[in-house]
Amino acid sequence: MIVIDHQANRVNVSVVGEFTLADYKEFEEVVNFKVRFEGPVDLYFDLTQMAGLTLDVAWEEVKFSRAHANDFKRIAVVTDSQWVTWSAWISQTFVNADVEVFDNADEAKGWLEQ
Repeated sequence: MIVIDHQANRVNVSVVGEFTLADYKEFEEVVNFKVRFEGPVDLYFDLTQMAGLTLDVAWEEVKFSRAHANDFKRIAVVTDSQWVTWSAWISQTFVNADVEVFDNADEAKGWLEQ
């Protein structure tokens, strides 16, 4: 399940349980709208409660990141998973954004608000 909240120039995403392709498509729709009307945005991903993701989500993320390489300013990822941390660093090769991984949500939000 995905929970999306957006504010001016930022999209906040929390994933609870399995991250599915339908969830990712919902995320894409919000980001596409925001970028179209506001330009590049910041992203906040809270993945601390994510149980896993489907293979099609991983592939969709690669495609989406490559297609939107210049649509993000900063991306903050909150996780305690080494695999997700590694994945975030790999994703950084596809986007022209500052990507930081945090184990604390408050630190991640603080970094985005700087």
